[in-house]
Amino acid sequence: MLNSTGELEFSSEENPEIISQLASLALCGGKSSAGVPEKTGYPDSVYVMAANIFQGIRIEKSAQKVLIKYGNEPLRSLSESEDQSFRRLSYELAFSALKYQDILETILIDSCIFPSTTIPDHLSSLIIVMLYDFQDRKFQTRVLSDNEESISEVQEVENLLNSFKIKLAAALARCRIKHDALSIYHILPETVRKQELRASTLPLYAWINTYKIRKKVLVVSTFLMYYICNYKLMLYIYSPEEVYSNLKRRGYHKVKSVLHIDDKVFAVDQHCYDVLIFPSHLKNDLINIDLFKDYKLIFQDKSRSLAVHSVKALLNMDDDILMVNTGSWYTVAHMSVLTNNNTSKVFVCGVQSQAKDPDLKTLFTKMGCKNIEILRELFINIESKDHRLQKVKVILLLPRCSGLGVSNPVEFILNEHEDTEFLRDHSQGGISEDKLHILAQQQYEQLTHAMKFTKAQAVVYCTCSVYPEENEAVVKKALEFQDLGNKVQPYRLSPPVLPLCSLKEIQLSTDKFFRMEPSEITNGCFISILTRERDPSETVSVKDVLARAAAKGLLEGIELGKSSKREKKKKKSKTSLTKAATTDNSIQMKIAEFLNRETKASANLSETKPPLPQKNTAQVGASSQTRKPNKLAPHPTVPTFMKSTCPSRLRERQAHFMRPRPEDRMVALKPVEIVLPPVFMPFSSPQGFRSQVPAQHFYCRWVAPKALVPTCLPTPSLARKGEKPKDDTPSSLLRPSRPWL
Repeated sequence: MLNSTGELEFSSEENPEIISQLASLALCGGKSSAGVPEKTGYPDSVYVMAANIFQGIRIEKSAQKVLIKYGNEPLRSLSESEDQSFRRLSYELAFSALKYQDILETILIDSCIFPSTTIPDHLSSLIIVMLYDFQDRKFQTRVLSDNEESISEVQEVENLLNSFKIKLAAALARCRIKHDALSIYHILPETVRKQELRASTLPLYAWINTYKIRKKVLVVSTFLMYYICNYKLMLYIYSPEEVYSNLKRRGYHKVKSVLHIDDKVFAVDQHCYDVLIFPSHLKNDLINIDLFKDYKLIFQDKSRSLAVHSVKALLNMDDDILMVNTGSWYTVAHMSVLTNNNTSKVFVCGVQSQAKDPDLKTLFTKMGCKNIEILRELFINIESKDHRLQKVKVILLLPRCSGLGVSNPVEFILNEHEDTEFLRDHSQGGISEDKLHILAQQQYEQLTHAMKFTKAQAVVYCTCSVYPEENEAVVKKALEFQDLGNKVQPYRLSPPVLPLCSLKEIQLSTDKFFRMEPSEITNGCFISILTRERDPSETVSVKDVLARAAAKGLLEGIELGKSSKREKKKKKSKTSLTKAATTDNSIQMKIAEFLNRETKASANLSETKPPLPQKNTAQVGASSQTRKPNKLAPHPTVPTFMKSTCPSRLRERQAHFMRPRPEDRMVALKPVEIVLPPVFMPFSSPQGFRSQVPAQHFYCRWVAPKALVPTCLPTPSLARKGEKPKDDTPSSLLRPSRPWL
């Protein structure tokens, strides 16, 4: 804290010309004005809302160090706007004033505004936030719009600051000289400066709401799934390409990394397949496009997306989820979108106000979420055997933490966190040991309570803190002192379920914790997975295995649904057909043995009788399947199909009682007719064999099990019955006949 008396003595020793020159550079914030449009100020309602926020998060000092008194009554605003951009401006202004609270208070004392003027205490917060904006505009007059509604308190404070403009600039110059700083930005703690530097380059993360881009559902069946698991696969026709093409029509193009790129680009996150990354300077342009207005893309911190994806990888079919301390409802919606392929429910606890129900239902309806159920009780008051939570298998715990791994606390407040004290810790670049101990104790109590749910099989613990006291220490303590009296398996630490995309991530995860350090591309994140073995009496079904595979992305874009009654009937009919097929196989074996005996008997009979005349092709095709050839035709290239003569009853009876030798066993095969395109053979004479034997149709015959190579022979369709083929075929084309076995 600066001493106002010392400042006055110091100012009398300085040259007034130097003071006036430095005053012209007053409170530029350390940022270059080149290429940056001059600020014109905020609407009156933004000042009022920022003053009320600052009133709740300001740093309170002891009675000996109090320079300015603040009232307890909030300022009355004409209208409470729910516009996100309006709230963002108010939070940013309040947070900036909080970071420079000591300096701003010293400037007010040194410029004799306090205590010379009689200002009500309830306007002190408004003076602080308006003074920060006044110096940020280099003490230039605020530009007011014609249709803007003015607030009397804002007008009163603005007139006061304008009347003390020269004194305020001189007080600022003396402050910079005393601290030997180029700007008040360099007076801030180093941790705060690094935080602001990361925040200036931190990309924007947005996840794709697949509820809003789905087109059509197709039912796909596979042999494996039908005959083994009897599941039907429903393929959702949706693709991020719809979002990509929409962005490309607006001038965006896809790249691998958006870091240090000033163009309109986007990239896909490596850890979460449904998360897109945009450069930070495109925020104002993105919030005005239809993708964000229609809730097809939702801004959210990456740490929350990592948490819900960790839960998804642990889910089985029909498992419910319990979410604790979610902060942002967008996190709940993201969890609902990821579990849409299952019949899971997402339970959210901690919503005590009934006034929020209509707004939440409207929000979830706009986003397409249908499987969310809100519990009004606090998590610590919910019984572990609550009948509503009997199917809850995974608990997602997002406890309140210091959050010093977050680079841009204002964005995190707006999207994830509703506790304004979060800003107070960030403004100082650290947290006191007493408060850290209190937070760690609350986190430990919530984690141990989550481990008491007997039906749950996993707990996902996620923070955005960089302190081990809030991360590893809490988890290890909960595992060490967990209650082992119940008839359930104990929890144990499991390795991360998220992909490790770099060597640094692998090194940080060697102790089974997933960590991401704060950097210029992401906020800090800590995730721990606690799992326990299922009850040995419970068997894991194939249904659960397939659901786990789908959750891990192995069956991407495929939904496993329940089998219908018609499919169950088909499964029963298939079972009966299988039994019938087994019976048919036994009958076929008997038929094969009978045909084997008949063939041998016919072969013995053919040795004493002359061969019968040849039949044409049509007769062969119409003959019975049990007929077998007895002997080849005289010419090797022209086959002769012989009709088997029925043996006498005596021969048949003898052949029936004869035991065939093993090497004589045959397997009767059905004759197969294969029609092939014409084959032209390289004859020496163009009028040779081609004119006599047309090559339009070929037939394949298998006679013995050892002779499985098909024999393709031309059919003499022009030869008459009983007529022998001509012997004018060249000898070079003759193939030796293959004896019948």
